Amino acid sequence: TRTADVITTTTPSRAPVIWMPDIKAGTHINAMGADAKGKQELDPNILKAARIIIDDWGQTPHSGEVNVPLSQGRISQSDLRATLGEVLRGVKPGREKPDDITVFDSTGIAIQDIAVALHEGDADWAEQYLCSLARHPEPNVRGNAILGLGKDRNFLRWVGGYQAP
Repeated sequence: TRTADVITTTTPSRAPVIWMPDIKAGTHINAMGADAKGKQELDPNILKAARIIIDDWGQTPHSGEVNVPLSQGRISQSDLRATLGEVLRGVKPGREKPDDITVFDSTGIAIQDIAVALHEGDADWAEQYLCSLARHPEPNVRGNAILGLGKDRNFLRWVGGYQAP
């Protein structure tokens, strides 16, 4: 991994599988496997050195890659720099220098799947997915029925469900 520019982790590990000496300056890591309390794939020293981008302020601290180092005091909430949405909208920076190590801590947010599908031109899949969420028996549960597809199928808008404070 020492020569990799981008690393994606998708393991169910409860102990680090990537260590600080394994990465180089400027590496980007997509940490996707640690999606529940106690799971961890990255050496906490990587997180301490990195610009950490998360998918959700409410979900990531207790079930993302950062959950173990946060609970151990190895990193703090202030080490979580921004959400992916904030970076994409230009509200907060992602990478600031070429040598920055960046980590995207992905816990799995349905809206991001839908947005990517729409961006990639798969509006049929996105519409089918939204319809399945809308039929969920508990529509106010986080991630259920939170978005609707516009009439022209080219944009998303809030239609109800959970919205972070």
